[in-house]
Amino acid sequence: MALESVRFSILDRSRVRRGQDHADALRETVAFAVLAEQWGYHRFWVAEHHSVPGVAGTAPTVLAAAVAAATSRIRVGTGGVMLPNHQPLVVAEQFGVLASLFPGRVDMGLGRSVGFTDGVRRALGHGLDDADDVDARLDEVLDYFETGRAGVHAGSAEGADVPAFLLATGSGAERAARFGLPLVIAPIAGSKAMVAAIERYRALFQPSGQAQRPYVVVAATVVIADSTQQAHRLLLPEAWASAYSRTHGEFPALIPPSEIDPATMTDRQRHLFEQALGNQIHGTEDQVAEALENLVSRTDADEILVHTSTFDRAARMDSHRRLARIIGLDS
Repeated sequence: MALESVRFSILDRSRVRRGQDHADALRETVAFAVLAEQWGYHRFWVAEHHSVPGVAGTAPTVLAAAVAAATSRIRVGTGGVMLPNHQPLVVAEQFGVLASLFPGRVDMGLGRSVGFTDGVRRALGHGLDDADDVDARLDEVLDYFETGRAGVHAGSAEGADVPAFLLATGSGAERAARFGLPLVIAPIAGSKAMVAAIERYRALFQPSGQAQRPYVVVAATVVIADSTQQAHRLLLPEAWASAYSRTHGEFPALIPPSEIDPATMTDRQRHLFEQALGNQIHGTEDQVAEALENLVSRTDADEILVHTSTFDRAARMDSHRRLARIIGLDS
């Protein structure tokens, strides 16, 4: 399948680099969206994280509004709003307001992740078990966009054109199929597990008012540089942040790759670090194009959602610009 036949979009997590404050990271996200629109990407999504020092994106609908206000054509949404953290009525109301202000451009990406630590979950007013009632919460959110629920209406959300997407892994793919929603999935448990989940999704998909056929968005880290070694080096800060977070309970700001040495890591950190570097697409333009063609061939994806974090901001922008060129966007 030619890459030109697949949509390409961007997920930005508003990553913070050492020496940078959250305000700078958020402003960078908005500026990045402007460039993404110029380069021809289909969507620009922002994420939700709470009490994470290295991530500035804590209020996705607020940040999505700022992105939409700074752009004019690119679709804007969330990857995603985490349903255990919010009342369904409030979620519907917020997206209804966004759709009123930016008609025809707003996507509602929804997920089920709970807070990063026990303290964060308590502050958000829930526990680990709250992820178990995501079906009921999802059903309620979707109802508000149709006729409301039990006499309660979500203002401008009712009847609004806001496509819903479900961020999922494993059994979550089956949930997306039951609800008839587009699926957003990443190879978190390995590419084979991802492909198997996509196959289950397609086999079980039930058409709905949201989608008449399965629609698969594959999330992938993609880095392009002048050489394979340079591209690999750009991946190191995010991989180390991931390993650090899982051994310290805190996701840190990104640091320069020159300060990252696997020899100084504990065995567990080194394992997590190498694990985080797996399933990443990186290299020269030709190498990345080949890897993307392989990914699309294996998954038959309708869309690729690119998420890339590096310490070097200029290199990150250059990578996305190059990607736009090789997939036929920036011509």
